[in-house]
Amino acid sequence: MSLKLVYFKMRALAEAPQMLMRCNGIEYDYVMAWEYFGDTWANAKSQLVFNQLPMLEVDGRHQICQSIAILNFLEKKAGIHIENPIEAAKADAILQSSQELFSPLNPTINFAVGDDFVAKRDAMRPALSARFQQLQNCLLENSSKFFTDNTPRAAEFAAFHHLDLSKQLDPMLIKEFPRLEAFTAAMTELPKMENYLKGRPELIGVGESPQLMIDGIAHPTGVQQT
Repeated sequence: MSLKLVYFKMRALAEAPQMLMRCNGIEYDYVMAWEYFGDTWANAKSQLVFNQLPMLEVDGRHQICQSIAILNFLEKKAGIHIENPIEAAKADAILQSSQELFSPLNPTINFAVGDDFVAKRDAMRPALSARFQQLQNCLLENSSKFFTDNTPRAAEFAAFHHLDLSKQLDPMLIKEFPRLEAFTAAMTELPKMENYLKGRPELIGVGESPQLMIDGIAHPTGVQQT
């Protein structure tokens, strides 16, 4: 099975799928939208059923859109999905709640600058704290490393991405939640996770001039080819 994950120049919804694949030995290619479509994103997005990315292409002919659907597919491919329907539903609820952190967290970190960044950062802190507390409560329901047991799945990779990204917004925020800190530490220590985190494009200039370092060259974040 060949897999292509199609997205943009930003640290956002393609992170959790990549982490899941890397940690579970699933081979894939990461392809920028303009490379995949051979056109600008403005012209190409009508080719997708929901006009948005990320998208996972399977075997050159199937397109799986929407980030939760992608994660659920990859979870099953990796053989780590939960068989018990009640536990699976609970994990899906955590996955969905984690993905709801996307906005405004991801757009702010990847694109906001100057006073706009500061205003958005300060405005979202109460909502982030509330959701962080909810996620911490979910972890406190058991003595495992992760939300269900000691196996990281879609919910864990999604939650880790947003928690990790929040450090770019305010590195002190997560320190108010010791169980979340322990969770992120456990995720970071996963076999192959450290290599992924060290090898992915570095996000620099947050709040001032956000850029990704790709092959040693700084590229402005966004949906345009540079």
